[in-house]
Amino acid sequence: MNALTVFRILFGTLWIIDGAIKLVLFQPYDTVTVSMVKNVSQGQPVWLQGWFNFWISTVSSSPTAFLYIAVAIELALGLALIAGFLRKITYVAGILYGLLLWSIFEGFGGPYRVGSTDVGTAIPYIFVFILLIIVEKSANYSKYSVDSIVERKWKGWKRLAELRQF
Repeated sequence: MNALTVFRILFGTLWIIDGAIKLVLFQPYDTVTVSMVKNVSQGQPVWLQGWFNFWISTVSSSPTAFLYIAVAIELALGLALIAGFLRKITYVAGILYGLLLWSIFEGFGGPYRVGSTDVGTAIPYIFVFILLIIVEKSANYSKYSVDSIVERKWKGWKRLAELRQF
């Protein structure tokens, strides 16, 4: 097993732990998620208030569904990373989900003030997914994945899973 595969599995394990912590610590009826978005919206530029108001009302209307969707996405990302299942789609989904988290719960890393240097924790996750795309594309194959097993049976799977077709 190569270092990239080990790294992908460890990264997937982190996503599973993160999803499990959300499932255990946050209760569906809690207003924690609503409070998080409200707190992040404070001090943001006026032109971003519509974005945050939309998410505050969305999360407020159904915090239970929002929590379970977030947990399901994180667990699915983790399992797909560990198994090496639909890697191309998984990496792109991870980037998009990271951007969504960054823009909602981390307030685009803001509000920016003199001396602020923290852009948020989702940005490094996004860069890890980008790094996985770059490294896997240059490696051109990952034999330690579910994708490699499925490809032996169905050649069309490569278009969905392999990064060289990206």
